[in-house]
Amino acid sequence: MLFDLGPRLPTTRDVARVVKRAGAEALTEAERRADSARYQEIRCRSALNPVKGMPFEWTLNPYRGCTHACHYCFARRYQTQLELGPGDEFSSLIFVKANFVEVLRRELDHPKWHRQLAALGTATDPYQPIEGHYELTRGSLQALASARSPVGLLTKGPMVVRDIDILQDLMANTRGSSVCVSVPTVDETAWRTLEPGTAPPLQRLRAVRKMVDAGLDAGVLMAPLVPGFSTHPARIEATIKAIADHGARFVGSNILFLDGGTRDHFMRFLGAEFPAMTEQYGQLYASKYVAKDYAERVKKTVALLKVRYGLITRSRRGEDSEPSEPVTAAPAQAALW
Repeated sequence: MLFDLGPRLPTTRDVARVVKRAGAEALTEAERRADSARYQEIRCRSALNPVKGMPFEWTLNPYRGCTHACHYCFARRYQTQLELGPGDEFSSLIFVKANFVEVLRRELDHPKWHRQLAALGTATDPYQPIEGHYELTRGSLQALASARSPVGLLTKGPMVVRDIDILQDLMANTRGSSVCVSVPTVDETAWRTLEPGTAPPLQRLRAVRKMVDAGLDAGVLMAPLVPGFSTHPARIEATIKAIADHGARFVGSNILFLDGGTRDHFMRFLGAEFPAMTEQYGQLYASKYVAKDYAERVKKTVALLKVRYGLITRSRRGEDSEPSEPVTAAPAQAALW
């Protein structure tokens, strides 16, 4: 036995210890599946993870690592906590918290749990393909529905429509629950380049339409907008138009954030595939945030187009504000690639 724990599954600490000593290949119990990724079952001590500085206080992530393999994913940097790299190991070695639903039910039943909003899918996609086998996300939603605890669900996976029945129950009996589908761009070249393991953008938008038609509070997160790939005004406009056409109840957006291992991976990716862009990225990302003037131009373009396609009026909770320029103004082209 690799892990001398009797019938018990290893924890993330056990995994990190083994990887540090002998590398990822030492995880001999990780099962390789048809998608060529390896899946290691682990046990978690807690399901609800407290966070600070976010619009929510708790997160839920039944998996760790993600076969969607998005080159920009901020969660890549978390792999270093397991002594793994933020590159291919993030998308080829997935950790499955096999006891996640059991632990979550116990935590939701605790007298100190006050039904705060929990965000599901912040660090790994809860509907990556392996969910079809383990159904940990479905089990988590059932636990939240039973406890009448609200959830903010974020995913790139059209599989979310499988759970419309539970989400209807959640939204009928909780306040603040929502589903947000990530669609950074509908440009097929950018999608194939940046998100090689994900479903096509229009398939994700069809999932939004299906959820909205089922009465769910479902919308789109157009993020991240990636300079040089999806920030050209014509590409932004095509994406916002498609979002509006599919009936999204709300839409949010933000620009690529590069920090830690994610930055290291993304810059290596650029150097290998788009070397001509590395100098511009070095100038735009002198820090982990994009240059402020660039960010303002992108935000103004997005705001104008959201008004043009009627998405401001659909948005909720005051997430959008009216742009200072007339809605007939053309989006600025300069420096948006």
